[in-house]
Amino acid sequence: MTNENSDPDNEYNHDQAIPPIISEVETLKDQLLEAEKKKEEYLTLVKSTRADFENYQKRILRDQANEKRFAHFQFTADILPALDNLDRALQAAKQSGANDPMVQGVSMVLSQVLDVFKRHGIQRIQAEGTLFNPNLHQAVMQVPSKDLPVSTVVQVLENGYTLHDRVIRPASVSVSSQAE
Repeated sequence: MTNENSDPDNEYNHDQAIPPIISEVETLKDQLLEAEKKKEEYLTLVKSTRADFENYQKRILRDQANEKRFAHFQFTADILPALDNLDRALQAAKQSGANDPMVQGVSMVLSQVLDVFKRHGIQRIQAEGTLFNPNLHQAVMQVPSKDLPVSTVVQVLENGYTLHDRVIRPASVSVSSQAE
């Protein structure tokens, strides 16, 4: 009876099989490290893309809110000349001493328009007696004055208006200058 294990041709040599296995394990380790590195890169990319998208969504919502808030900006700018004419008609009637029903009617219409403006966040710029502010006022003339500090609004020539925090039209004003 022969022992199959004693046959030198049938004997499995463990020493010869180990180097290829070690080499294969090292290759697999390298591939695993490379895959983990790529996974981290992709994870970072996904996180960055998600953050960019969330910021985009927030910006779109903010832009939509601003668009809604200032939707009637142009309409208001377009109607201001008509409002100015109502105001001029009322001032002319008051200067002439008229106080008939027509003057009262114009005054009521002007008051109603200003009330509607106020409900929608549109307000007249209060200018007379304040210091000149180039963000709110447009100086069209200077008036020498000894009584007022330099750059004080002396007279409003055309009312200015704001919509919330934006200037629709600056107030045209005359400002005080140093008396000679």
